[in-house]
Amino acid sequence: MKKFWDFVIENRSLFLAFVFLGVFLVLSVLVPGFFTLYNLTNMTQYGVELGLLAFAETMVIISGGGGIDLSVGSMMSLVAIVIGVLIGRVGIPPLLAIPVGLMCGASMGLVNGMLVSRIKILPLIVTLAGLYVYRSLALIVAVDPQFGPNPMPVSNFPESFYFVGQYRIGGIPFQVLCIYLPVLILLHFILTRTGYGRKLYGVGSNEKAALFSGINVKNIRLSVYIMSGILSGLASWIITSRIASARPDIGTGFELQAITIAVLGGVSIQGGEGTVLGVVLATFIITMLNNGLQLAGIHQIWQLGALGVVLIGSTLLNQFLIKRRKL
Repeated sequence: MKKFWDFVIENRSLFLAFVFLGVFLVLSVLVPGFFTLYNLTNMTQYGVELGLLAFAETMVIISGGGGIDLSVGSMMSLVAIVIGVLIGRVGIPPLLAIPVGLMCGASMGLVNGMLVSRIKILPLIVTLAGLYVYRSLALIVAVDPQFGPNPMPVSNFPESFYFVGQYRIGGIPFQVLCIYLPVLILLHFILTRTGYGRKLYGVGSNEKAALFSGINVKNIRLSVYIMSGILSGLASWIITSRIASARPDIGTGFELQAITIAVLGGVSIQGGEGTVLGVVLATFIITMLNNGLQLAGIHQIWQLGALGVVLIGSTLLNQFLIKRRKL
């Protein structure tokens, strides 16, 4: 029996699968309304946005060098309000406005990546500054002169814009099947089957060894921040379509949840380690916890506390496993 549990603890994905089943069973029994088809499918809609941001954090953290992106929530807010203003106030069709929004996300990622990889400023400082700057820009762009100097949300979208966030295929949300799953498969393929993936893990594990091997460390790190901006833009498009409103504070708080999911999913904060499957399972667990606590009527203050406990617990678990491997 001891060998079995040792195997489960060593295998992060298997361990998370057990945690997922345990949380699912507890919430199904104790929380009325949790185990219903309506609630479970609605939960996946919210999980898609959080999951995409967790993928963004995963790529950045794996690249090592203290990699982290605290600005994903603010990039999400700015892309949302850019798309909203272009469609709702300027009158540009969604097919043109959405690519502009995604390019805006990629541009913010490019700025973060240039400052980290070329100027050599610490990722924590760069992305913390990005958190403030992009959030401020979102508030400025949201100002509608017709209603004075205060930022205003945008909600007058054409019916076709709601397709991505509200349409279902066989009862399953469109964004789960047509955006989240393809992104998941693509990232898993990149990390496990391509030279780029091997270089990314190499850079994260040992930067000097990667340099001596001829890997362009700067370009690898620049690329993960651009990916982070694009994934934040995708999440922004989906949430704006789902809730039928573009707000300048739409991404507030998402960054900490995304980091928690990445760490819980087994992504080493020191870089060079982590899998897409682990992050997917961690996304399910955090989404379920949020949903279950809301249905149980637990105040949001306690929900944030629970998230903090999960973050500390997952970090301690990572450290325990690292020490165990060294023995």
